[in-house]
Amino acid sequence: MDYLVVGAGPAGLQAGYYLEQAGRDYLVVEAGEAPGTFFTKFPRHRTLISINKVHTGWDDPELNLRTDWNSLLSEEGSPLFTSVTPRYFPTADDLVGYLADFAATHRIRIRYRTRITRISRPVGEDGGPGEFVAETEDGSVLRAKRLIMATGVTRPYIPPIPGVELAEPYTDVSVDPADFTDRRVLIIGRGNSAFETADNLIETAAVIHMVGPGSLRLAWQTHFVGHLRAVNNNFLDTYQLKSQNALLDGEVVSIRRPDPDGPYLVAVKFVRVAEVVKEIPYDRVILATGFRFDASVFDDGCRPELTIKDRFPAQTDAWESVDVPDLFFAGTITQVRDFKKSTSGFIHGFRYGVRALHRILEQRYEQAPWPRRELPVSAEAVADAVLERVNRTSALWQLFAFLGDAVLLGEPAPDGVPGGAAYLEEVPVDHLHRAVSEGSFGTVDRYLTVTLEYGADHDKVNPFDISVDRTAQTDTGGLDSRYLHPVVRLWQDGKQLGEHHVTENLENEWDSEEVHRAPLVRFLSGQALGRPAAARPS
Repeated sequence: MDYLVVGAGPAGLQAGYYLEQAGRDYLVVEAGEAPGTFFTKFPRHRTLISINKVHTGWDDPELNLRTDWNSLLSEEGSPLFTSVTPRYFPTADDLVGYLADFAATHRIRIRYRTRITRISRPVGEDGGPGEFVAETEDGSVLRAKRLIMATGVTRPYIPPIPGVELAEPYTDVSVDPADFTDRRVLIIGRGNSAFETADNLIETAAVIHMVGPGSLRLAWQTHFVGHLRAVNNNFLDTYQLKSQNALLDGEVVSIRRPDPDGPYLVAVKFVRVAEVVKEIPYDRVILATGFRFDASVFDDGCRPELTIKDRFPAQTDAWESVDVPDLFFAGTITQVRDFKKSTSGFIHGFRYGVRALHRILEQRYEQAPWPRRELPVSAEAVADAVLERVNRTSALWQLFAFLGDAVLLGEPAPDGVPGGAAYLEEVPVDHLHRAVSEGSFGTVDRYLTVTLEYGADHDKVNPFDISVDRTAQTDTGGLDSRYLHPVVRLWQDGKQLGEHHVTENLENEWDSEEVHRAPLVRFLSGQALGRPAAARPS
């Protein structure tokens, strides 16, 4: 076959949908008995942190995807997760049911109960890399020219702490608060799974400590939804209001239990107290240190290089393995490309990444050009196209600063008349730069990128601090915007020539002639197209 997709979670289904729509030769394989097996167990406390806003006041399906973080993309616009439940933070069981409905509705070719145990890549007849060979638990063998790994992060991370085997892993620890009544509990880790666990125990545990190095990062300030979310941070109130619980800034040095019937003694090295090491007694120790990509199924000859402390496969701007050609990745493991900056680690981000990956595959292997539309070569026409898109797009909204639209400007004629202009949607910005330099998008003189971004150093500013000056005009246009807003940049040969920020707006409606359109037209007239702006028809 041409494409083998491993994993029928959200990313695998999204990839399968586009392969099915394109009529490609593919198969999705899943170890479980239904789509989304991971979500039948995780998160342990069964509440998702991906929002599901049913009532938006909009009737535009594209806009609605800005606040629908669980639906997969389809040309048909269905099924949508928002029709499953009205709950703002839905249950994981709702997601499992939705994924099954999506797979059935679009007749995605999936083989369930098919666990891949070994992936190899023998040498081909021409002496180069041959097909991928995937062996399954039941002894069958699948061969494919291209491989898309959509398996997520399934391998729990066990930190190298002496005595760590004494801790109870998040994957198996009891979720019944009564089991922790009047107990002293330590949670190792400070991610959402750790806080989810702590919140579950607040009513019953005597003392809860949570430990981890570095400063705690809050999603409402960093705008990275993988940092601590407000829905899970009730524990912080109990700490700061002196209700016995505490957040320890330090590292666990060791865990021991001298007496089999006695407490665990956990040595913690405190970072902010001259690295003092203190041994603290606990009745229960829980390990909530996250998950990572499992590369153990790959033979040495095609095992992908790992990065970020071996958590994720290293990837090119096309989500391809940096050292194994034709091995691609989809889903949460693609967050390596925008790690802790944008949203590729989550459904509402990677669904657009999968669509872009499909377009990359179509362009490379099927000679299908990236969808485009031609524009009149005028500052007014380009400005109107840009503003129309930023006022509706969910893709640039969700994968902010990572995914962008592009306006490709052709070579000018000898008489100075500008060449043509083509508008392309949802191109990964890093991929765009390389593709233009390699000629994948044809002959391009200069090009514009259109992204939605937060302002510089936005994660260092308290968004609720009204003393912060956001009224100063900048030399790149617009105001000193910390909130999400459109950014248009001009490039040539991969080098930035100009930059314009469209002023932020409370309702995210960039439709003012004076505040939004006119400054953008001036920027395009002066730098990108080099022609004076014409008056807009009244």
